[in-house]
Amino acid sequence: MKRGLLGAVMALAVGTVCAQPAEPVDLDMVSRIRQEAFHHSQVMDLLGELTEDIGPRLTNSPAMDRANAWARGKFEGWGLANVHDEAFADFGRGWTFGQSRVEMLSPRQLPLYALPKAWTPGTDGPVEGEAIEVKIDKLADLEKYKGKLRGKVVFLDEAREYKPGEKADFHRHDKTSLEDLQAFTVPGDDKDDGDSWIKRYQERQELTRARNQFMMDEGALATVSISSRDNGIVRTGAGGSRKAGEPVGVPEFAMIAEHYNQVVRALDDGETVRLRLEADSRFTTDADRDGYNTIAEIPGRGALKDEVVMLGAHMDSWHVGTGASDNGAGVAVMMEAMRILKAVGAQPRRTIRVALWSGEEQGLIGSSDYVERHFAAWPLPEDPEQAKLPAFFRQGKGTLQRKAGYDKLSAYFNLDNGSGRIRGIYAQENLAVMPIFEAWLKPFNDVGATTVVTRNTGSTDHVPFDRVGLPGFQFVQDGLDYFSNVHHTNLDTYDHARAEDLKQAAAIVASFVYHAAMRDAKLPRKPVPRAD
Repeated sequence: MKRGLLGAVMALAVGTVCAQPAEPVDLDMVSRIRQEAFHHSQVMDLLGELTEDIGPRLTNSPAMDRANAWARGKFEGWGLANVHDEAFADFGRGWTFGQSRVEMLSPRQLPLYALPKAWTPGTDGPVEGEAIEVKIDKLADLEKYKGKLRGKVVFLDEAREYKPGEKADFHRHDKTSLEDLQAFTVPGDDKDDGDSWIKRYQERQELTRARNQFMMDEGALATVSISSRDNGIVRTGAGGSRKAGEPVGVPEFAMIAEHYNQVVRALDDGETVRLRLEADSRFTTDADRDGYNTIAEIPGRGALKDEVVMLGAHMDSWHVGTGASDNGAGVAVMMEAMRILKAVGAQPRRTIRVALWSGEEQGLIGSSDYVERHFAAWPLPEDPEQAKLPAFFRQGKGTLQRKAGYDKLSAYFNLDNGSGRIRGIYAQENLAVMPIFEAWLKPFNDVGATTVVTRNTGSTDHVPFDRVGLPGFQFVQDGLDYFSNVHHTNLDTYDHARAEDLKQAAAIVASFVYHAAMRDAKLPRKPVPRAD
């Protein structure tokens, strides 16, 4: 065979192997989705009702119960099917608070801005006591303060130097930052890294339980920690314990750094600092109770109706803001995507199922439980300390236990990085989905969504799906002021959301789940994770 003819034949053969059919995109449906999302949006109304009418939604709080009922009512009103709350067992007790107050009485009078930590007891009216600074980094440190804390307000942290921000508070991706996301870091060989992290987590949990009991036994009045944000922002999470029977400690507050530092400097100068505190925080149940995820569907039609495409976001939040960016925005977008699909008359081949998770802030508890019940689970660790860890912290060992729904799920799509618009999607190292996602994004290139990223991202509700080998994905979003000011702080409110961003996100999510529900095959999967 002549060289030229041989080359032509080889080129044809290579082209035949490498060529992939173009992923079909229903542009007529995309146009209808865009029209509904951009010109008849209800996404900001949904966000307002969730955050300003219902408010913050700590898991198992009365407000979370109202949010579950509100979401069910919306889904039923839109004509969705199989609307229900699904329980996950023994999350813990309910907790709520209405108001709090901290004042310096001497050496001068000054209102101090602080808020209670979740799952800590209230003060049962105003209480007064002297401040004391302690340093408790390990269990042995507790003994140093035995007999010294009765009636005292215990300041747990050192003063922190104020450092002006070097980055803009508000950030949108540009060409450079999107290109930076494309860089993939090959994992190293340090196999002890995960074990070390888990060990540190377990040690912190043990110290917290011991410190809670110690403060109660010693008769401390309250504890105060410094906010991890400057500029008058309170960032806090949980203290005490949500579990019945575990030591809840004493009332705990997180104080803005600028006020916390004043108190500690006064103590360091040898002054007597007297404070008055009040918090009406309280447990709403005496015993542990189930938490709840809210579920609803648009049923599939035809031969693929038993297969499922899922979308979701976590509805629980912390208690110091109204949970607008974390993650009311994600909830509003996912609900709006379902409303849009109903409004445009979508008739998907696969069932489209939305899940509004609870317990995300305590370790992806609601979504992890759902995946374990319906799709797959790793065996419970034999090590009792490992078994105590939240499910997504555990190291997968043994044989993956697949459930009946494992082979029926096509994909799960998640939104939980604030209220910024979608700029792309993380492929979670699933290279086979990349050309599919690129095709689905193309009709939204004109509104800024252009990027499919190879790398993984974590720390939210797609992780339980991904860790058992199911296609679970999180979208790339503009950061806005999510991590600089809003995340887990008292500034997490409706005012920090952007209507045009949430409209864009709802349109993209609706289009993605529609196309996943309509394609002939389920989305490609990565290899099932190997047991460690």
